[in-house]
Amino acid sequence: MSFSLHELIDQLPYAAYAVSLVAVFVIYLRRQKKKHKRSLSTLQKATEAGLTEPPSLHPVIDPNRCLGAGSCVDACPEGDILGMIHGKAELIEPTHCIGHGACKTACPHDAITLVFGTEKRGIDIPFVSPSFETNVPGIFIAGELGGMGLIRNAIEQGRQAMEAVRQYKGKVSGHDVVIVGAGPAGFSASLGAMQHKLRYVTVEQDSLGGTVSHYPRGKIVMTQPVTLPMVGKVKTRETTKEALLGFWQGVEKKTGVKINYKERVEEVTKNGNGFVVKTTRKTYETGAILLTIGRRGTPRKLGVPGEELSKVVYRLIDPAQYRNQHVLVVGGGDAALEAAHSIADEPGTTVTLSYRSDSFSRAKLKNRQKVEERQAANRLRVMLSSNVKTITEKKVLIEHEGNSVEIPNDGVIICAGGVLPTPFLKKIGIEVETKHGTA
Repeated sequence: MSFSLHELIDQLPYAAYAVSLVAVFVIYLRRQKKKHKRSLSTLQKATEAGLTEPPSLHPVIDPNRCLGAGSCVDACPEGDILGMIHGKAELIEPTHCIGHGACKTACPHDAITLVFGTEKRGIDIPFVSPSFETNVPGIFIAGELGGMGLIRNAIEQGRQAMEAVRQYKGKVSGHDVVIVGAGPAGFSASLGAMQHKLRYVTVEQDSLGGTVSHYPRGKIVMTQPVTLPMVGKVKTRETTKEALLGFWQGVEKKTGVKINYKERVEEVTKNGNGFVVKTTRKTYETGAILLTIGRRGTPRKLGVPGEELSKVVYRLIDPAQYRNQHVLVVGGGDAALEAAHSIADEPGTTVTLSYRSDSFSRAKLKNRQKVEERQAANRLRVMLSSNVKTITEKKVLIEHEGNSVEIPNDGVIICAGGVLPTPFLKKIGIEVETKHGTA
């Protein structure tokens, strides 16, 4: 078969188009191969380091439904938490996932389910209905206690929970609702109660912000816009602890929302159509209760001699207070690592970080990197597989790899997490379920 010159010329645009298509396809394949290689490497490093257990809410991808669109990978605001391996999405940085849920929304094939816990590591979660009501009619839960630790989501849950409380019929002569906690969810709920002119009282055992107020100085705490009742949409995309608390304090002053600080709930009892809430200051009658307390509950103690000394604390307030001191930080999570590397940056400090395990499996990559940098610069001593044995006025005794090590000490910060307020929840009748990879 032969072609005339004119026929060959006529075919040139089609040939050029085909060549372009092939070029685009080759570039696409190269990019996919590069993504696959990078994601596989990240996953292997996480696995080798023992960093395989997500701390809270996280995605599980159904490989039969996943068609490799990659939109979930791009949607995650935390970076390379998800990756593409063999054309399928996978969780490649499990310990860094903080439950945004943006991946599920972005997936066009409904291949992602958000779950709590894994087969190896269960997470205790109180029973909560889609309307935030527990198995005890009239008691609602929002925020971190219900597994939603992300600030933006906790704020949204607080707003939504108050909408549900409005519909509840348990009216009594006292209050419509008692809100327990003034963290992100509790603050949002309090503004919502005020906006809807409900008879409310908010009690907070500490200060505005709850757990957020205890974060280390300068910590980035929110990366997405959020909507607050009485305020509207807050478009800030990245803000520090100090900036966020400052903003909330401004909102508190401007709106006049009332919060009773330094007031802790001691007892909750059923009373006809409502409840009686006894605190360290007063007793309130209410038709409903909204619990927005954190999961930390009571700080977990080491149970060692000397732990009762005044120099022993369970959270870092300000690194500057430890200048020119010998400091021991105990723990392997983000709070411990953040405390250790931020104190190590203060002039004249010597910092030791002690952790009972052999890796920082619960900490984010950026915190591990900061610790490694200070360690390499001899500004921070890391003692993995170690246990504190005794604390004295001027020293601490640590068992490390079979040896007893005594080091000078002026202050101890124990970041060993907290005891979930399960006994309190069970006492008032709330069911608590241990999740092992279920929604």
